[in-house]
Amino acid sequence: QFQLVESGGGLVQPGGSLRLSCTASGFTLDKYAVGWFQQAPGKERQGISCITSNGETTNYADFVKGRFTISRDNAKNTVYLEIEGLKPEDTGHYYCAAEVAYYSAYYCRLSEEYDYWGQGTQVTVSS
Repeated sequence: QFQLVESGGGLVQPGGSLRLSCTASGFTLDKYAVGWFQQAPGKERQGISCITSNGETTNYADFVKGRFTISRDNAKNTVYLEIEGLKPEDTGHYYCAAEVAYYSAYYCRLSEEYDYWGQGTQVTVSS
């Protein structure tokens, strides 16, 4: 059974940091591009970052550049999202998603046309 599991969320004070993990089970992630998405309270889900299957190319939404870093460890079948300088507006449910396509080694996208999705992990930024 193909499954993505996110972890690492929690309650964090403003200015703090988190590392979210997205671990695949039932399949090998190294052929898949992976994206991270955020759904803030009362808002639609939006793409925030993605990484190609080989980790050589990353994309970020403009509003997270400089604070979010995506990376992957294919040996651990895991993709990470490190967030620094957390702000209250970063509060939301964070999802990872994976897709495999002919372009996955050199292109990834922030739109939602991914094949597999996790259940998400909640990040709450509050003092």
